[in-house]
Amino acid sequence: MAETRVERDGAVQILRFDRPEKKNAITSAMYDALADALEEASRDEAVGVCVFLGSPGIFTAGNDIADFIRVTSEGRGVGDAVLRFLRALATSDRPLLAGVDGLAVGVGATTIMHCDYVLATPRAVFHTPFTDLGLVPEAGSSLLAPTVMGHARAFELLVMGRQFDAQAALLAGLVNAIVAPAEIEAAILAAARALAAKPREAVLAARRLLKGDSVKILARIEKEAEVFAERLASREAQAAFAAFMEKGKS
Repeated sequence: MAETRVERDGAVQILRFDRPEKKNAITSAMYDALADALEEASRDEAVGVCVFLGSPGIFTAGNDIADFIRVTSEGRGVGDAVLRFLRALATSDRPLLAGVDGLAVGVGATTIMHCDYVLATPRAVFHTPFTDLGLVPEAGSSLLAPTVMGHARAFELLVMGRQFDAQAALLAGLVNAIVAPAEIEAAILAAARALAAKPREAVLAARRLLKGDSVKILARIEKEAEVFAERLASREAQAAFAAFMEKGKS
């Protein structure tokens, strides 16, 4: 079974994390598949909306740490596949929607910040343990989060590493509404179909006006990646990752 499923529902493209046995942890191959899908959607006139989904009870646990350590140990910074995906997120020319059920950790949480409309279930949890791992935020979140949530809440999420439940995420502006777990997929796909049915050029033009120029976001993604790579080589990060892998063996 593919670890990332890309499906079509009419004019809606669905990007589904599909590795539930590993809590949908994302590998380099999955990042490449996601980037492919986003890039192709921006070129395909038949695609009106892209939707991110996970599995019942788990959106994504973020990076597959073993795969991430392998990539970074090769001296490739945060990894070409990761950066490609983040750039594709920032430059997507299609509305991005997401249905979050369960954990959305690390890049799972920061991906949401690029989305235009997000639904979550009561068991959704947003967590970015960057500093716990000796690292810094990524995906342009150090720019996007303060804009959406204000500095205080962004600091709480990205620096203090506090978990936001669905209600806290709703109050912070990370999600639009909370729906029951049994309804999440149907609800977000209904919203996507309704949006895709609207006059396409008007929707895309309006979204571009709301999003503004992506240059600043792309520049922040690159700056974060630079600092992230520096932090990866630090004693703090090396000790944190070693402890994480040792814990995984127990």
